Amino acid sequence: MIEILSGTNRPGSNALKISKVLEGLYKELGQPVQILDLQDLPQEVFDPSAYATKPAALKPITDRVLASAGIHVVTPEYNGSFPGVLKYFIDMLPFPQSFEHRRVAFTGEAAGIWGAFRSVEQLQMIFGYRNAYIMPERVWIPQVNHIWAEDGVTVKDQAVLQRLRDQAKLFTEFAAK
Repeated sequence: MIEILSGTNRPGSNALKISKVLEGLYKELGQPVQILDLQDLPQEVFDPSAYATKPAALKPITDRVLASAGIHVVTPEYNGSFPGVLKYFIDMLPFPQSFEHRRVAFTGEAAGIWGAFRSVEQLQMIFGYRNAYIMPERVWIPQVNHIWAEDGVTVKDQAVLQRLRDQAKLFTEFAAK
């Protein structure tokens, strides 16, 4: 199973919309996949005591990460970095086993012209520190608000869609190794 990690808890985020597009592309490839949406983090995870004692409500999410063949992170860029809730989520997972030798792919999206390049680079350092196997083929989606069809969920930009399709195919193969 590949977990697609939607890297923000912002309602209606482009990261979640991209995650759903990726979910469909993985399913077309016959790859079991599910979305891990940070909006679904249990509220007790945000209690300061969660650092010392992980809340029981976090266990099903932790179990999904630990059972995954790979994690495909979709991150926006907020203020020149990735969202704080994504770092907090990473911090809440068990060390080192959550990412130790786990395959990871990255897709960045941003309203600006760089497509979350900085966010992805920063996350690569963190996941590298955690000994993840990082797939070198990343996708950046600049000016993400312009890629959508009128329905707001269908990617009209065929070049972006092809890059995502290629990345999903490559990560399916990478995660299987």
